[in-house]
Formats: sequence, structure tokens, C-alpha cells
Amino acid sequence: MSPRHTASSTLRRSLSLMLLACGAFSGAVAMAQAFPTKPLRLVVTFPSGGAPDILARLFSEKAQLGFPVVVDNKPGAGGNIGADNVAKSVSDGHTIVMGTVGTHSINGALYEKMPYDMVKDFSPISLIASAPNLLVVNNALPVKSVPELISYMKANPNKLSFGSPGIGTSVHVSGELFKSLTGTSMTHVPYKGRQYAIPDLMGGSIQLMFDNMPSALPMAKEGKIRALAQTTATRSPAAPDVPTVAESVPGFEATTWFAMFAPANVPRPIIDKLNAEVVRVFKLPEVQERLKTLGLDPVLSSPDELARYQATEISKWAKVVKDSGAKAQ
Repeated sequence: MSPRHTASSTLRRSLSLMLLACGAFSGAVAMAQAFPTKPLRLVVTFPSGGAPDILARLFSEKAQLGFPVVVDNKPGAGGNIGADNVAKSVSDGHTIVMGTVGTHSINGALYEKMPYDMVKDFSPISLIASAPNLLVVNNALPVKSVPELISYMKANPNKLSFGSPGIGTSVHVSGELFKSLTGTSMTHVPYKGRQYAIPDLMGGSIQLMFDNMPSALPMAKEGKIRALAQTTATRSPAAPDVPTVAESVPGFEATTWFAMFAPANVPRPIIDKLNAEVVRVFKLPEVQERLKTLGLDPVLSSPDELARYQATEISKWAKVVKDSGAKAQ
């Protein structure tokens, strides 16, 4: 075969590949322009009432995509059931999930067997918000500060129980981190959702909880439970009078975050369209004000920024879980 013929064949192949790529890109763009073609299903991996549900319903109320966004609560297994449901859904952008720090960074280290891959099975859309957890106790517990709580726990080893809305949640791991850094012991009691744990906390069946601030702060303000501290490195503007755990326990920091994901392999133009709508909704002044009153800090991102942030969080929480010795039973 002559060099001229070889060069000609190579050129034809290159042109064919370019045309195929252009065709695929044009097809993806056309698909995104037509998207959505039916109502969207936004899966929340916990029961109604908590921060993920609040955020999902805010998006559902404000989204303008031409079709409604239907919130579908699928709780269980620390959020794994709902997240797995989305991971195995059709990759057309019509099914998305309100992911959490648990479902998309902690659970991989905590569970020996995960039903999904936290990275490979999802297409990141956008970060939405972050928040402290609030260390709250039953009003009858004779402690009013973190140092008093630590002293009480050391004087009464294994006497206290702390609740969570499920194994692997930031609420659970905040408690494990507290035990690890303070050298104390207490029993973890996982529930199917925070709305099942809170009545037990008020009734005294469990004595404390590291609940998400949006759900715990209003109850603390009403005097139904007592807030001792928040888990972020600095105090939230929503609760400036509540100290941080780190003010008494150096090195303690646990931030919970929420982000939206689609199944893997959703065409990028559709992901970009979803990202644009998420950013639009959560930048609305009335939505931002609502988040701040709940103690949520709006944190929006591009899909690529979310992917990078998720990678750092997976690494961080893997170390915390390993150091604490926590495991999902």
C-alpha cells in the first residue's frame, strides 16, 4: 500500500470519527433542549421532615422545567435504599436524588457491602447547602454544656444512648467522632428517620442526638430539647449563642451537606440544564432567606466542583470512620 493511500485512509477514518462525534454531540444537545419530557422524580433518602426533604420540596415548589418535580421519600439503610434506587434508574435525567454526606461520602467506609458505588454510579449535578449538626439533649439530663456532658459520661460509662436517623448519617458519625475524641462511651440507637428519634429523645428513651440544625434548632428554641453545641468549626449565624463542640473538644468538626445527583451516564447537556435550574432556584432571595432561618448555608456549585468536593469528603470521612472503629451492623 502506497504512503499516499495510507494517508488518505487515515484521513477518511479521522473525518468519519469527527462526523460521528459531531452527530453524537448534536443528538445530546437536541435531547437536552427537549428535556424534560415528563415529570421528574426527586428521591429523598430519608423520611419527610428533615433537611433533605425540606430542600427537595423547596426545589419542587420553585422549579420551572415545564413538568412538575415529584418528591419521592425512600428511606432506609442510612439512605442507601433511596440512593441505590436512583443509581439503578434510567440515565435520562428524569430521576434524581437529594444526596447527603452520608449517602455519597460516609457510607462507603461504614458499610462492608454497598449496593452502589458512590462515585461511579452517579452524575453530580450541584451542591446545594451545608449545615452544622446540633448536639441536643433531653431536658432532664443534668448537663448544660459540653464539658458537663463529658464529665457526666465519664462518671456514668455506657449509661447514655444517642439516636440517629440511620447508620452512616452525619448524625451518627458525629456521635462516633465525639466518642473517639473525648474518650467516652455511649450506645448508638439508629432509627428509620429523625421523626422517630425525636419523640424518644424528648421522652428520655435516648438522652442525646447530633441532629441536623434545620430540624433541631426550632425544637430547641421552643424548649422541647436543650441545645449544647454545634458541630462546625465556627458558630452558625442562625445560632450565634450556641457554642461549637470544638470550643471544648479541639479538632472536632462535622459538617453535613446536601447535593443533587443523577444516575451515571446522563448526557452532560441534560446535567448542565439541571444544574442551571438548581442554581436558579436556590439563588432566589426567598429561598436563601428560608435556608438561613433554618441554619442552612446555601452552597452551590458546578457538576465538576461537586465531583471534586465529594472526592475530598470521601477521603476525610474514611479516616474518621476508621479512627472511630464504627461499622454498620
